[in-house]
Amino acid sequence: MTLPLLSNAVARRLFLAGAGLATAPTGAASGTALASLVESLGFVQVDSIQTVARAHHMILFARRQSYRADALAPLIERKRLLWEHWTHDASVLPIALYPHWRHRFARDADRLHRNWRKWFREGYEAQFDTILRRIEADGPVKSSEVGEGEARGKGGWWDWHPSKTALEWLWRTGALAITRREGFQKVYDLSERVIPAPLRAATPSLTQTIDWACGGALDRLGFATPGEIAAFWHAVRPEEARAWCDAGVAAGDLVEVAVQGGDGAPRRALMRAKVLARAANLPAPPARLRILSPFDPALRDRARTERLFAFHYRIEVFVPEAQRRFGYYVFPVLEGAQLVARIDMRADRARGVLAIRAYWPEPGTPLTKARLARLNAELARMAAFADCTRIDFAPGWQREPPQRP
Repeated sequence: MTLPLLSNAVARRLFLAGAGLATAPTGAASGTALASLVESLGFVQVDSIQTVARAHHMILFARRQSYRADALAPLIERKRLLWEHWTHDASVLPIALYPHWRHRFARDADRLHRNWRKWFREGYEAQFDTILRRIEADGPVKSSEVGEGEARGKGGWWDWHPSKTALEWLWRTGALAITRREGFQKVYDLSERVIPAPLRAATPSLTQTIDWACGGALDRLGFATPGEIAAFWHAVRPEEARAWCDAGVAAGDLVEVAVQGGDGAPRRALMRAKVLARAANLPAPPARLRILSPFDPALRDRARTERLFAFHYRIEVFVPEAQRRFGYYVFPVLEGAQLVARIDMRADRARGVLAIRAYWPEPGTPLTKARLARLNAELARMAAFADCTRIDFAPGWQREPPQRP
């Protein structure tokens, strides 16, 4: 049987619509409007690197250019409309999703015990009760405030002292929650003091959670394989997503389609039948340029992005400098429904300068006069967002298109 074909142009539009990048980045960007934006995306990944701004702020700015970084914390710390936990990585999520994390807490308690005993130094399990009693009696703590006298690592990622490991385990398995951040350091409190009581009392069944997770993932991805659906939240197992997809196809709610990639080759995927019926009528995204965080939802699944946009991207933070193709932290550039370039830039806030080091156009998308004007307009917006008053271009910043890897 010949499958319905989703052309590459339509597939890109559908995916970008689910990722919040198919409309102009206008509108309110604080309070409930900002919480609604996070809900529409599903989650926003949190990351500490801020060569320009931290990833979660850049993700929100790319979709609402009135957004400012100080608008997010009140929704987490005071209004409790959002909370922090783990999807594929640390993320900000709508707090209404908390009940569905109960199943993940239980699964993580088993999985982390098995893995962390191999990865971390001994002694963290013995700190569980001590830490819980301390927080109950004295209030929230940071990792720097626990583990007095414990052996400390050399500061590398995951080189934690036992009490820090215990804090993270208790957070990942639901006993603790992040009540706020101080200087980007997590502050942990008992979940009962952070998560509203009605959400803590809610107990969706595993079947309900699977249906929410798979349906919510597919709605945001537009089309997906069972593996991509499972990987979106990392809240269900691959076999659970596969069974959900099979049931949806049998019921006629889901259809199998052939999605044309950026290279023209089709790949099988599933989508909702009602979405397929209207996909061809989606409008094209605005032609303006947007500079994206490396952790943007449109880029999180690098393999999917490469198939759909023919854009090969790998972050090179952990690559030795001499082996980097581009740079430490290089930002993809989106124009309409096409990833047209990558740019290496840094915000020097002490001097108020957004420094542009290099710009690599993709093959076939040269930096024309019109595109340069759009780039300058986006850099001006980015400079204002990063509290910079001037943009400096390094000599030779315009580079040749990269060779295909």
